[in-house]
Amino acid sequence: MLWKLLVSSTRPYWNLLIGVVVFQLAQSIVNLYLPTLNADIIDKGVAVGDTGYIWRIGGVMLLLSFVGIACTITAVYFGAKIAMRVGRDLRRDIFGRVSGFSEAEVQRFGAPSLITRTTNDVQQVQMLVLMTCTLLIATPFTAIGGVVLALQQDVQLSWIMAVAIPLLLIIVVLIVSRMVPHFRRMQVRIDGINRVMREQLTGIRVIRAFVREPQEQGRFADANALVTESAVKAGRLMAAMFPLVLLVVNLGSVAVMWFGADRIDSGEMQVGALTAFLSYLIQILFSVLMATFLFVLVPRAAVSADRITEVLETESTVVSKGDAGVAVPDAGDVVFENVTFTYPGAEQPVLADVSFTARRGTTTAIIGSTGAGKSTLVNLIPRLFDATGGSVRVGGVDVRDADLESLWAHTGLVPQRPYLFAGTVASNLRFGKPDASDEELWDTLSIAQGEDFVRAMPKGLDSSIAQGGTTVSGGQRQRLAIARALVRRPDILIFDDSFSALDTATDARLRAALRREVTDAIVIVVAQRVSSIVEADQILVMEHGRIVDRGTHAQLLDTSPTYQEIVSTQLRAEEVA
Repeated sequence: MLWKLLVSSTRPYWNLLIGVVVFQLAQSIVNLYLPTLNADIIDKGVAVGDTGYIWRIGGVMLLLSFVGIACTITAVYFGAKIAMRVGRDLRRDIFGRVSGFSEAEVQRFGAPSLITRTTNDVQQVQMLVLMTCTLLIATPFTAIGGVVLALQQDVQLSWIMAVAIPLLLIIVVLIVSRMVPHFRRMQVRIDGINRVMREQLTGIRVIRAFVREPQEQGRFADANALVTESAVKAGRLMAAMFPLVLLVVNLGSVAVMWFGADRIDSGEMQVGALTAFLSYLIQILFSVLMATFLFVLVPRAAVSADRITEVLETESTVVSKGDAGVAVPDAGDVVFENVTFTYPGAEQPVLADVSFTARRGTTTAIIGSTGAGKSTLVNLIPRLFDATGGSVRVGGVDVRDADLESLWAHTGLVPQRPYLFAGTVASNLRFGKPDASDEELWDTLSIAQGEDFVRAMPKGLDSSIAQGGTTVSGGQRQRLAIARALVRRPDILIFDDSFSALDTATDARLRAALRREVTDAIVIVVAQRVSSIVEADQILVMEHGRIVDRGTHAQLLDTSPTYQEIVSTQLRAEEVA
């Protein structure tokens, strides 16, 4: 997976890659030529006392050194550009893929894991690309060229290279193979620490309300300890690698000096040739050392590449048909016909044989106990999930055959837990209609009963909203979410228990405004309070994923024991209150 990902990610930048190869080759040639020139200075200059020769060759060496520096800087610059662009492209591709996921895929991976894959995992691959361009590409040039030039200096000492290089490779392979499992566990455990951190930040008020800070600190400490454990084990192996490599390098240098001294003493080798051979051996072994440093990154990058590829190759179960999709008509009913839905991996369906019709200009209310499947049912209309049985039709078009953009353009959803984005009141409201005028926003806020508190804000529509809407109360957040759905006047309005944070007076005013202003849309309301749905044209009573009764408020009071129990329970609660 790593090789496949690297090839596909770097292919658009082949011209920069060619530049890296050319300049790394030039740098390697310069670095390999310098020991030969140094040997000539010793044998032809120092040994015979030719000062002019020393100055001339020394000047050439200095010039070549500047050329090598320029080539290195250019190669690193091109390599850095490639690495940064690869990281940018991978983050863009992951974000684009995740944006198209249905709720099923998001739940399968989990938000903490998706965040880790987009940040930490991409960073590991990006670092590998950078180190490959700056170190690895030069390694084969240096190693092969160094072997050839070392053999030109003296063939008899070549057995030292034949022993040292394979020994280095064996050490590297043994250590790297042991590091891979630790890096794989580390990435999974980073997911875990992100999950704990995210839960604690999101649920900070609950944690403090129940005085659970010590327990949560313990949870984080446990997750942190697991990451530390994997990192320490991998770090120990990494720490053992470099001393072993340096040991081989130093033993090779000692061997060259030991056996080379005998050859110089016998007149079979000159001092300059020995110096050059030693330089080439060190260059070869240090190029292997640099490759070793890269191999340290490979295991973790390979794990990260697998995780990135897993996201990129995952197809959403909710796929738009694109040009082949059917446009949803402007006017039409919402029809559920024998709909069944089962979550992936679940043994029992959440919805079973659900059938009803929500007509244009009417309000359909859904009520039932917690876990009855109410939210799941309304999530099937904008196709956040696909029904596993039966069909959901909007305007006569099965939502699975509809163009998603067309379907979503006709739908306004206020979720059970309203979420506001960082920005202003206006930017959040225009999320539904970017070209909405200020007058439209105020009209929508008036319907949603949010005009008063927005006008009371210091900057009105331009007042700041923090991420998640934490700068406003729960009721204000719900009213802004309702206004956001209303601003584009969709054909289908879905309120998923969206009035729960409103007091009864505000709830009544909002419902009255909706009846007055929204007359031609299909309104579907999921509610817990009976008072919120008494005026609905039809009420669906759900239990265990099935519709057990349906009718108006008056009809259900006469015919539905389940509805009667809900009403009586809420009346008793109000009396107690």
